[in-house]
Amino acid sequence: MLKIEDLKVNYGGIEAVKGITFDVAEGSIVTLIGANGAGKSTTLRTIAGLVQPRSGKISFMDEDITGLKPDKIVSRGITLVPEGRRVFSDLTVLENLKVGAYLRNDSLTDDINWVYELFPRLKERSWQAAGTLSGGEQQMLAVGRALMSRPKLMMMDEPSLGLAPIVVKDIFSIIKEINKRGVTILLIEQNANMALHTADVGYVLETGNITLSGPGDELLKNDAVKKAYLGK
Repeated sequence: MLKIEDLKVNYGGIEAVKGITFDVAEGSIVTLIGANGAGKSTTLRTIAGLVQPRSGKISFMDEDITGLKPDKIVSRGITLVPEGRRVFSDLTVLENLKVGAYLRNDSLTDDINWVYELFPRLKERSWQAAGTLSGGEQQMLAVGRALMSRPKLMMMDEPSLGLAPIVVKDIFSIIKEINKRGVTILLIEQNANMALHTADVGYVLETGNITLSGPGDELLKNDAVKKAYLGK
């Protein structure tokens, strides 16, 4: 579905991504794990069209999408839930959801109802300004907003960042539910334990290079991964 080939990206004057290659199969949950500065966010931002690669190729559904502008990437069926949630604070919950559907001109009712089904708290707070929500609720809203574009592939940048453990558990169970409904997920996380328990396939990114890959449950048992990312 998504194919990254020999991707190199310079970011802020340094080579942040150094020629990585990986695949995301349709219907799967794939995670990239790694320390801060490993190149995870840069990789997602490049796929989303927010950063231009220096070289390499990004293909989606057999089409070369390397270097396309972000709105064109969204129209192909790829959406990004950014790190730090980035909701529009002064807009209501419902207005934020509608912003996620800005490229659509059909009825939004079914999709809004699905988001409210996934996140009942958003329904209760639909007329509340997004800036007054808790961190967990804002993360739910950011995910809901991304779903409003009806993505084939949803990319998530650190969805658990700054959230209480019980909320993190909720977010990850909803990621699985979204995946069951047919949305492919590419996830980056510092919470490697949660990410690998959820993912079908994991890739370990270290200073711009992929150093390990395999099924999520196998990486959980890997001694190097345990030592570096699982605190064992």
